[in-house]
Order: sequence, then structure tokens, then C-alpha cells
Amino acid sequence: MIDYKKIFKTKKSRAIVLSVLRFVPDSIMLPIQYRIKHGRKLNLKNPMRFTEKLQWYKMHYRNPVMHQCVDKYLVREYVKNKGLEDTLVPLIARYDTLYDVKWDDLPNQFVIKTTHGGGGLNVVVCHDKSKLSMTELKEKLSFQPNPVKTNTLGREWAYYGLQPGIVVEELLVNRENPKAGVNDYKFFCYNGHAKYIVVDMDRYIGHKRNFYDRDWNDLHVTSDCQAIDREIERPENLDEMLQIAEKLSEDFPYVRVDLYNVDGKVYFGELTFYPWSGYVQYTPDEADYWFGKDFELRKFE
Repeated sequence: MIDYKKIFKTKKSRAIVLSVLRFVPDSIMLPIQYRIKHGRKLNLKNPMRFTEKLQWYKMHYRNPVMHQCVDKYLVREYVKNKGLEDTLVPLIARYDTLYDVKWDDLPNQFVIKTTHGGGGLNVVVCHDKSKLSMTELKEKLSFQPNPVKTNTLGREWAYYGLQPGIVVEELLVNRENPKAGVNDYKFFCYNGHAKYIVVDMDRYIGHKRNFYDRDWNDLHVTSDCQAIDREIERPENLDEMLQIAEKLSEDFPYVRVDLYNVDGKVYFGELTFYPWSGYVQYTPDEADYWFGKDFELRKFE
């Protein structure tokens, strides 16, 4: 496996290299990226691994509704149309660019993010407006106000052609530890069936993650961050979350549905079609096959 981070030591330098290579077709670039990330050949003829099927998904699956679902503002209408408006985090404002934001109108605490960001990027969590860093805001939230017409760095088709914008939402708070962030439940859904659950905790004070099946059995799988070092009880409203995830995922062969659970109230987070862009390595390695087993592809080719 090539340790490309030793060669290109910053995210900015890596992004520049990938931007320069935008002209390279996905059929060439994705196998190269996959080999660099995983140290093995990408099997696109008969993909069995979850990470392989995600690359195939990027290249072949074209459902226009995906564009709406990855837009952090437009997805709200998708959720409403599913009869789940009550799960939406309260919207404070939407702006075209960062420079249009009316800071005096915003509350002391909020979450501000771009509408076209993925993978947890392009998000700023504000606990105290008086301490906001404009440098951080400009670094994470500035963009050219034109549609993203070309391929993304991870070649994620669903994000092509999005019109960037800014949304401000109410900050959800973990009452036990406000600085930690709320628990994030990510449901791996296949044709409207939620089978696996990824639980992210303490995102802002030492990110930890566990993997469970839908019956809340710990799979003892790790990925790119350490496992949670304490037993996590099965949420009392897990059945409700499963129902919501399955309703939101019923239109797609695969999507990860992210939900928050705050004091027993379920909130919608986002829909993710290419988790970690298919470049996370799982331990044990067999988990890559487990997560890929129910991911049906061929009828969409």
C-alpha cells in the first residue's frame, strides 16, 4: 500500500493533485485511487466487497433524485415528501454564500454548513457566536457560487451539478456533555432494508465508532477511528429509527441514512450514497464482504 500522505502531506496538496487529474476518466482514476487507498486491485467485473461495490455505484448508478438527496437544503423537501417532516432539524436560514450571512440575526449557537459538502466537511459548529473564527469559516465554507459541474475528488456522481449554498440549522445538544456532540446513528440500508448500524460518539472530543447489526449485536468491527470504550445500550426508540431509515432509503439499492437521537427525539441527519467514498478499511477484513453482500448492483448496469 502506498502511503500517499507522506508524499502529499496536506489535504490541500492532495486536493490540488486530484483536481489536476480531473480529465482522467473514472474508469481509470477509480482503480488507481482504490489501489492507493487499499493496496489491492479494484474488482469491477464481479465486485464482492462493499468498498468495491461503492466504486461501481459511483460509475454506473444514475438516479437523478440522488442530487436532491445530497443537497443539504433540498433534501429537506425529500424528507417532507416521505411524511417525516417532524424529524428535520429546525432551519434558521439559507444564504447563497458565506458573505450573505446576516450574523446579527443568528442565535448564539447554531450549525452552519455548505449545501454541497460531503463526508462531514464544510461544516462549522458554533457554541458561542462571539468566539467564531472568520478564518475557519472562510476556509471551510467559501466557494465559487457556480454549480459543481465537474467530478468531485472522490468521483462521487451524486454531487455533480449541485448549486452551492449555505444553510444554518439549530444546534442539537448532548445534555450530558454539550462539547461532545450528539450521538450519530448511521443505518446501512439495502433496497429499503436497514441491516447494519454505525454509532458515532464523542465526535468533537475524541471520535469513537462501533458497528452493530439491526438487533443491536456488536459486530466488533473497526474502521478509521477507535472503538467505543464502553457498552452502548440499545436505544429505546431503535425500532422507530429503523422505520424512519427504511422509509427514507426505499428508493435506492443502497444508501446510508444518518439519524440523531436526542433525549428520545429522532432527527434526520443526511443521506450518504458513498460512505467514506469507499476508501475505509475494515477490521476484520471480512466485514468488507458482510457489508457488500446485500448490495445488489447488476440490474442497474
